[in-house]
Amino acid sequence: MGILSKYKFTNKRHPLKAVMSVALALIGICTVLLTVYHGYKAGGEIVWGHVAAVLLSIIMAVAGLALGIMSRLEKDRYYFFPILGIILNFAVLATGIFFMVRGMTG
Repeated sequence: MGILSKYKFTNKRHPLKAVMSVALALIGICTVLLTVYHGYKAGGEIVWGHVAAVLLSIIMAVAGLALGIMSRLEKDRYYFFPILGIILNFAVLATGIFFMVRGMTG
């Protein structure tokens, strides 16, 4: 029992919805960062393709937030990815909405 006593065996798994939530958040983060970079390179000019990209990242963040919340509510699962997905998707959502509102008023 010497070697086996050091390991903890469990039935917990990482939820697939949570991993998808984190993936959507990472795609959204890359999209927003690239949009800001290209907007800076263009001298602050608004390109409608960039607006569409940020709008799409907002939609993906809402979907990722829903997936993160649903996976956080599951029982007997690890909660690292659900919480990470919720935080990252909320950050993408807040940043995207900020840029959309700032772009309309500025």
